[in-house]
Amino acid sequence: MKKIILFTLTLLAFYSCKNEDAVEEEISKIDTNVTVERFDRAFAEAKPEDLGKLKKTFPFFFSSRIPDSVFIEQMKDSFQIELNNAAKEKFGDFKTETNEIEGLFQHLKYYNKTFKEPRVIVFTNYVHYREKQVVTDTVVLLAVDNYLGADHKFYGNFPKYIAQNLKPSQLVVDLAKEYAEKQIFQSQKKTFLDEMIFFGKQLYFKDKVIPFKTDAEKIGYTQEQLDFANTNEDMIWTEFVENEMLYNTDSSLPARFIADAPFSKFQLELDNETPGRLGQFIGWQIVKAYMKNNEVSLQEMMQTDAIDIFNKSNYKPSK
Repeated sequence: MKKIILFTLTLLAFYSCKNEDAVEEEISKIDTNVTVERFDRAFAEAKPEDLGKLKKTFPFFFSSRIPDSVFIEQMKDSFQIELNNAAKEKFGDFKTETNEIEGLFQHLKYYNKTFKEPRVIVFTNYVHYREKQVVTDTVVLLAVDNYLGADHKFYGNFPKYIAQNLKPSQLVVDLAKEYAEKQIFQSQKKTFLDEMIFFGKQLYFKDKVIPFKTDAEKIGYTQEQLDFANTNEDMIWTEFVENEMLYNTDSSLPARFIADAPFSKFQLELDNETPGRLGQFIGWQIVKAYMKNNEVSLQEMMQTDAIDIFNKSNYKPSK
């Protein structure tokens, strides 16, 4: 009997992989028109007399309330020049990132037939890492000074758990996150389960639109942190259930298990061994289970309430 079950599971996995390969082949044939505009380079190379042309080409970087003299001074600012040089050295022709953005846009077109490629513009923003990207229907702004590498000197005073994701490989991951948040509908987040499912949707969306990224990159973990989460999934889930966290509205729970942090806060001796955001990880596994056990599209899932996803997921981590 065990051999029959094993054979059946193997067969299902085989056909699932074949279907995924067929989808990816279809997606690879989708035409995209991605041209990355380098405002960072244009500003770095501009002279004061070029300011009028820059303002005309990139109007959203300039305010009529700010006199031209401020921007001219910025051109000569030593830190701005250092930012320009660092971005040029790290990214060069931006080819790798452009290819990844193109892959993301192909997948977005496949799953959303109304998607149209926006203008994609690279700039610097004085390393404001909480404002790394701006995404609208027509324009995407990417602040590349927030992706220079985890050990870059600009990030020396940042917490390690923040700096570890300030690297080029995370640029398209963050962009996929921005698009996910535009498509997620969920009633007001009240419970810990609501929070988990919200981020589970976001991470599953990344599974679909940036499958060329690793799971560790999608969630912003090191491989060791992801290994911990996978190995201890049952323990994490047991803690959440036995401590009656799922339907709890205590606002401290998202801070302990959802928000960026150096570790998750179970209030146990092992806390320092854990990665942060383990609530997001569990939400991801619940959404994966839901999609495996229900015939729904990506868009339908993104619009489904958290409680419905959980109830129909049949989620049960392996021991």
